[in-house]
Amino acid sequence: MSGVRRLGARWRRRRPLRTRLAVAASAAVALVAVGVCAAAFVVIRYELLHQLDLSLTQSATRVIQENRGEGPQTVAGECRYLSAPACAQIVPADPAADPDEAYLLPVSTPVREVATGKRAPYYSNVSRFGQPLRMLTTPFGDGRALQVALRADPVEKGVRQAAVLLAAVGGAGVLLAGLLGYAVSRTGLAPVARLTSTAERIAATRDPRHRIELPPGPPGPPGRQDEVTRLAASFNTMLGELEQSVSSQRRLVADASHELRTPLTALRTNAELLARGDRLTPAQRERASGALGRGIREVTGLVNDLIELARDEEPLPLLEDVRIAEVVEHAVAVARTHWPQTPFPLEVGAGAAEAVRPGVPARLARLLTNLLDNAAKFSPPGTPVEVALSTYGSGGTGAGGPGSGTGLELTVRDHGPGIPAADLPYVFDRFYRAEAARALPGSGLGLAMARQIARAHGAELTAGAAPGGGALFTLTFGAQGPPGGSHSP
Repeated sequence: MSGVRRLGARWRRRRPLRTRLAVAASAAVALVAVGVCAAAFVVIRYELLHQLDLSLTQSATRVIQENRGEGPQTVAGECRYLSAPACAQIVPADPAADPDEAYLLPVSTPVREVATGKRAPYYSNVSRFGQPLRMLTTPFGDGRALQVALRADPVEKGVRQAAVLLAAVGGAGVLLAGLLGYAVSRTGLAPVARLTSTAERIAATRDPRHRIELPPGPPGPPGRQDEVTRLAASFNTMLGELEQSVSSQRRLVADASHELRTPLTALRTNAELLARGDRLTPAQRERASGALGRGIREVTGLVNDLIELARDEEPLPLLEDVRIAEVVEHAVAVARTHWPQTPFPLEVGAGAAEAVRPGVPARLARLLTNLLDNAAKFSPPGTPVEVALSTYGSGGTGAGGPGSGTGLELTVRDHGPGIPAADLPYVFDRFYRAEAARALPGSGLGLAMARQIARAHGAELTAGAAPGGGALFTLTFGAQGPPGGSHSP
């Protein structure tokens, strides 16, 4: 038995899914067809024999009614002919009472037992005159039994014809089952074949722009689509995500190479100047050394930002309950030291001072620092960068401390030129710099990193135009803290 199983498993491994599905479907349909034909044969055979037995019963009833009181004898013997009535004979229980004339039908012990009442009436098959007969033995009364017989060859012929016909139908059904199984496997696995072909083409070309062709017509609800269509749609969605990821990586590499080219060129120039330090004056050497240091810091910061952004997710240190107001105050204090000519007024609303959210303090501080540096960079000297932290929604004190049942909103507003409407959709893209910002220092990664950190903490960072001019950045924390998932900080 184990050998048969191993052989079957080996066969399944060596055959493609289409062949296995065709064989399985064909076998199922063929089994049904053969089963139906076998059941039909049994029913036909039973009905033909039942009709013959009914004829024998009617003949026995007629003989009993016409020959009441008669002794043992042969009543009728014409059953050797197809159109003749049934043969009939009366048999006594005691063999000594048999007539002198020989019986036409065979008389056995069971016949005597029926005559004595020890045995119930029964049907049997016998042969006489070179022909098969169907015989009924039934009580005749007064210690006698009646035997009636009819030729059974028409019934047997009908049974054989039915067997031949049903065998032919069953064979045709098996052949049709094979064709239907092949058609079903070919049609049912066509989307899978297209999926496989697309996957192989993507693997060969490394181009995720290919898609699987879906059935025509508007897509229905997911619950009403078949499994293969849903698989193809999910595969197309996965390909879209893969294409977007590959495009993002290629764009990141292209933008990074473009942004690194200028500072690296400056570094090489300053390094070459310092290599010929004997030809430079002390002031020139000092300027070249300072430029070299600034370039190294700029490249180091740019590379660090690229490493963090290339991960496309936040690291996973242990979360802690962070008091947002304290992080904001720390970030504002740092910004005041970096931008001494820019005032940073801070307003903390009622209930916001004690509000906490789960997060990573260092990452939240980096987010706020990027926002404040960006606002200060575009603000004219002496104009303030206004920072406000407030709550919104229903009040209350939850398990996370005061303010945990409300949402938090942090706004950073500058009084600079603002963000043009055409640039608003792109301000959080990596390396994107508006026309007015290209002459200013920076790599264009600060806002992209700020949004990435915000989303990792379950917050949303948006940009817009402030009333009266300037830019307004809004950081919104929900009431429940960051959602769980792979982008949790």
